Amino acid sequence: MSILPSAFDLPAGRLLGLDLGQARIGVAVCDEAGMLASPLTVLRRQPTRAADFAAIRELVRAERAVGALVGMPGSEGEQARWTRRYAGRLAGALDVPVAFWDETLTSVDAAELLRESGGRTGVDAVAAALILNDYLQARRRKGL
Repeated sequence: MSILPSAFDLPAGRLLGLDLGQARIGVAVCDEAGMLASPLTVLRRQPTRAADFAAIRELVRAERAVGALVGMPGSEGEQARWTRRYAGRLAGALDVPVAFWDETLTSVDAAELLRESGGRTGVDAVAAALILNDYLQARRRKGL
């Protein structure tokens, strides 16, 4: 598929949230109604993008996701350029649409939440859930 011009163009239903990193990919999923996102897993990056994409494709299938939301760094630096390239190639490997959502400070917030709760979930998956929950709240505010 392709990268949508706006995250609000994603279809309603189960979505995957992805926090892309150089070493790991945090993954979250929301419920069918789009009310709440939960951390799902952390994928260790594989030696090839094709292997990464196959793992994400399998999660899309297993979770019956209708789209994927990729966290985008707030500044247009090297990490944002890398994320755009990686997500663009990922979109070509998936059968569901992909969109970007601002991820500014989500890793910091995720680490703080885990410290406060004593949680054992990987920080990358929690960051992905924060990104997805932020999007779901914005979608509800827009009445979508």
